[in-house]
Amino acid sequence: MRKISVILTLIAAVFNIGCNKNTLENNYLVLASEDVMADEAWQQVAHSIATKHNAEVVTFAEMPREALTALRDINPRYVAIVDMPENIGRDYVIDLHMMCREVDDDIYGDFMWGIITGYDATAAMRMVENSTEPLLIKDAVATIMELNSAKWFDNYAWVDDHTRGLWGYKNGRKSEIITDTIAGEQVLDKFKELYEAYDPDLIVTAAHATQKNLEMPYSLGHIKPRGGKLYTHNIFTGEEKDIVESGKRRVYTAVGNCLIGDMNNTKESMAAAWMNGANATTMIGYVVTTWHGRSGWGALKYWVTNPERYTLAEATYINQQDFLHQQNEWYPELLNERYSFGDKFWEELTTAANRLSEVLGREIDMYNAEDWDMMGFWHDRDVLAYYGDPMWKINLQSVEGENDYTVTSRVSGDKCIVTITTGDNFSLERMVGDKFKQEHVLDLPFSHIFAERLVNPRMAEGQSWDAVVDENFILVYNANFEPSSTYEIIIEIGE
Repeated sequence: MRKISVILTLIAAVFNIGCNKNTLENNYLVLASEDVMADEAWQQVAHSIATKHNAEVVTFAEMPREALTALRDINPRYVAIVDMPENIGRDYVIDLHMMCREVDDDIYGDFMWGIITGYDATAAMRMVENSTEPLLIKDAVATIMELNSAKWFDNYAWVDDHTRGLWGYKNGRKSEIITDTIAGEQVLDKFKELYEAYDPDLIVTAAHATQKNLEMPYSLGHIKPRGGKLYTHNIFTGEEKDIVESGKRRVYTAVGNCLIGDMNNTKESMAAAWMNGANATTMIGYVVTTWHGRSGWGALKYWVTNPERYTLAEATYINQQDFLHQQNEWYPELLNERYSFGDKFWEELTTAANRLSEVLGREIDMYNAEDWDMMGFWHDRDVLAYYGDPMWKINLQSVEGENDYTVTSRVSGDKCIVTITTGDNFSLERMVGDKFKQEHVLDLPFSHIFAERLVNPRMAEGQSWDAVVDENFILVYNANFEPSSTYEIIIEIGE
C-alpha cells in the first residue's frame, strides 16, 4: 500500500510540474509511530489528520528519522508527527529538527512540522479537530512586558516580569493600557483571575519553568499539572486551586521558559496539561534549559512583525532558517553537530565553548557579545518544540497604519519575480523588528515564504541583493527599502 501511495504522490507532483515546470506541489505527510497505529483510538487520530490533508501515513518504530527515506521520496512541505506523550522527549524533538534538514543537500529546513499528541487520544483528536478552521488571535494574556503595547489585541492582560507586582490590562481594541501594582503574594492569584476572566486565544509566558511547573515572574507561585489539567500552588499559603477552563481552543507560546515544551516521555507533564486541560491546540516551548532565547523570542518577533503575512508555524520556520544561515556564516562545521546538552549548566557551557574554540581556531570570550551569540545560536538551534498542525492558520490581527508594504511573487518562464511595494507610511525600522527583544534577536532581514516551492532556485546575476534563496523562502539582508517605492528580486528557477 505504501508503494502505491508514494507512486500516486509522485505522479501528482509530476503532473503539477507539467503545468508549471518550475514549481513543486504543496503536500502533506503524516508520520505515526507503531504504538499509535497499534492502538485503535490513537490510530484514528493519525487517519483523521491524514484525511483532512489528503496525506499518506508512514509509520516508524521509535523515532521519526526512520521515515527519512519516505520523506525523501515524497518530499512534503508539511509533516505532522502523531505520537503518544510517553514516546516524546528532549532527544525526540532535537532529532526532528536535524532530520528536517536532511531531505535534500542544503542546510535549511525542508518542511514545516508539528507534533500531534495529547494527554490521551481524545486530547490528540481534539487538537486535530480544533485546527480545522483558521484562528485570528484577538484576546491574549501574558507574563511578559514585551507585548504591552497590546496593539494586536482587542483585550489583553499581563503580570509583569520586569517589575515585581506590576500588572495591567486593556478592554477594547482602541482602549488605553491601565496598569496597577499588587503585593508579590497576590501575583499568582492575579494571573489566574486574568486568565479565567479574559479567556484568551493566546497565552505568552517567559518565566522560570520545568516539565512539572510554570513559575510566575519572580517565582511568586506555581502553575502545575495534575491528571492532564492545570492548577495553581500558592507558595505563601500552600493553597491549591484548579484553573477554571472554558474549553475554547487556544495557542500557547512559551517563548522564554526552560523545559516546559519537553513532554519528558510522560503524559503527566506541563505540555500535556496545556494541550489537554487548557485546550492548547498549538504550543511552542523549549525542551532544554534556555539562556540565550533566540529560537523562542525569534519566532515571536517574526510573528508580531508580520501579523497578517505569517502564521505562527511560518514565523517559527522562517526564524529557524534565518539563524541557520547566520550559523553557517560563523561555523558551517557545527550545523550537523549536536550541542552538548547536560545536567550541569556550567559544564555544558564549558564543553560547548571548548568545541567552538576548536572550530573557530581561537578562544571563545563569554563576555564578548558576538561570541555569546555564537554559543547561544548553537544551543538554541534544535530545541524548540512545535505541537500542533503545522498547516493550521494562526494569525495575529493586523495593526492599523502598519500595513505599509506588500509582497507578491510570480513565475514567468524560468524566473520567479518577487515584487515588494512600499507605501507612503513605510517604516524600515518596523519591518526589521522595531527593536523588539533586541537583546535576544537583532534586526530581521526581509523575508518571504513562497506560495509554492521552487525548483532549483538561485539569484539571477546582475543584482546587488545580499540574499539567501531556498526552494521555500528568500531572506534579504540588505533590504534598505524606502517609502513609496517598488523593488524586484529576480530568481532563476528550473534546470
